[in-house]
Amino acid sequence: MRNEVSLYTMCMVQDGTKVLLLNRPDSKGFPGYIAPGGKVDFPESIVNGAIREVREETGLIVKDIVYKGLEESCEPNSGHRYMVFNYLATSFEGELLEQPPEGELVWVEIEDALKLPMQDWFKRRFPLFFQDGTFELSEIWDEKNDRVLEETARYYPARLPQEAGYSGS
Repeated sequence: MRNEVSLYTMCMVQDGTKVLLLNRPDSKGFPGYIAPGGKVDFPESIVNGAIREVREETGLIVKDIVYKGLEESCEPNSGHRYMVFNYLATSFEGELLEQPPEGELVWVEIEDALKLPMQDWFKRRFPLFFQDGTFELSEIWDEKNDRVLEETARYYPARLPQEAGYSGS
């Protein structure tokens, strides 16, 4: 069996106490509220893919963007690995699209966001965008039997360069 890897991004756009979410209709797949993101085009870098996806889906150009973590899913029957690289953007410029292609754009208070209808995987990931450090979530998912065979969750605290042994020279 040949293995295949698909690379995706997701970028949470934060403005103070609010985040920008898409309310995706059923017809787009993954209905409910979700952060902007999508497939990384070859040969663009992962972060440039995140920046492009935000611009295409919202009209905004993100500025201060930080890598927050990886969520991946492996399907052993098909040999497919899906990798989603997650980012948080805390500054941007531009205006929201009047006719966004992926669904209605809504600024939501961070503390109220989890009350909205959203996919379970996004609900689980949502708080991790706002924690210090990075995360790594991985699952082996049996699509035929619709069940998770194995899960791994790791959280890596943020460290200053000096704490990591970096001297700056």
